Amino acid sequence: MTIPFNKPFISGNELKYIELAVQSGKISGDGMYTKKCHSFFQDNYGFKHCLLTTSCTDALEMSAILLDIQPGDEVIMPSFTFVSTANAFELRGAKIIFADSRADHPGMDETKLENLITKKTKAIVVVHYAGVATDMDLVMNLANNNGIFVVEDAAHCIDSYFKERSLGSIGHLAAFSFHETKNIQCGEGGMLVINDEKFYERAEIIREKGTNRSSFFRGEVDKYGWVDIGSSFLPSEIIAAFLFGQLENLKQIQDKRKELWNVYNEAFINSEFSTNLRLPFIPDFATQNGHMYYIVTRNINQREHLIDSLKQHGVYAAFHYQSLHQSNYFKHKHDDRKLDWSDYYTDRLLRLPLYFELETAQAAEIAQLVINATKDFNNSIG
Repeated sequence: MTIPFNKPFISGNELKYIELAVQSGKISGDGMYTKKCHSFFQDNYGFKHCLLTTSCTDALEMSAILLDIQPGDEVIMPSFTFVSTANAFELRGAKIIFADSRADHPGMDETKLENLITKKTKAIVVVHYAGVATDMDLVMNLANNNGIFVVEDAAHCIDSYFKERSLGSIGHLAAFSFHETKNIQCGEGGMLVINDEKFYERAEIIREKGTNRSSFFRGEVDKYGWVDIGSSFLPSEIIAAFLFGQLENLKQIQDKRKELWNVYNEAFINSEFSTNLRLPFIPDFATQNGHMYYIVTRNINQREHLIDSLKQHGVYAAFHYQSLHQSNYFKHKHDDRKLDWSDYYTDRLLRLPLYFELETAQAAEIAQLVINATKDFNNSIG
């Protein structure tokens, strides 16, 4: 068998809606399908305002502009994350303060955040790794007590919750990804969520190249012009039409992905080698949304052995983030604090294939291949 790490799913109506968007005569953005997507998220997840963007990276960059990040402002975020999380604020001149991961989960250790806050701290960027919530009660209390903004990097987080609140609805701002590796995708795409009303009007302006074009089309001004900084952050109607075709099938997609997640998890829990692999930890306050299934190996050598063993059977697994504080770009800027758990996951975390068209029997077979390779690795080291 040949099983890729990821395969984008086409639910059925994407091409139909793209054709209808083209026939409508408006394909440049903020048309019928963009509005349908905005309404879907606001109605189903309690987001106050939504703005589709061309990527999650763009949504994060808009967040940094909206928070008026200035050179020297400090922004706290996890080191174990994708580079876009940091780049968005680095571009505005922020001093990035990296936080370590949790011992039981690759997400940021919320209990250590208070020690990182200074008078210069402007924002905390929370990354809900694998769609599993950070303790947002703790984060928001810290933020409110210190006058700090909170941005949720919710790239992994569609249809996932902290207690009974959807991820992305809690911080002042949130950024979602609809990249082809995500549960719901449109190739490349994203969304900015604005939960603090004071940011919405400016967010529209920033997204429209720094103009008040949206206000003009609503008849609120008699002409539009350049009123702020901004860029071209909004996607075309073609992208929005594709995305809406996915959103219509969200429940079907989520049910299958969570089923595959459970197939993996049950196979490993029931294996005699379960103690040789660390499995995903889901805190009581969090849910898992089937975004990814990962295992944590004993060391980097075991991970390489598993990757090679799976590849020999036509199965392609992938490791994930490299600690940003150790990156070539940033290591000379880091304050020399040890972030041991971030480095731990950098060397050990392995993601297994998980996509809609993967069959449950295939997931069970992949799990067995991992178990067999774990046994072989243990035998090889005595």
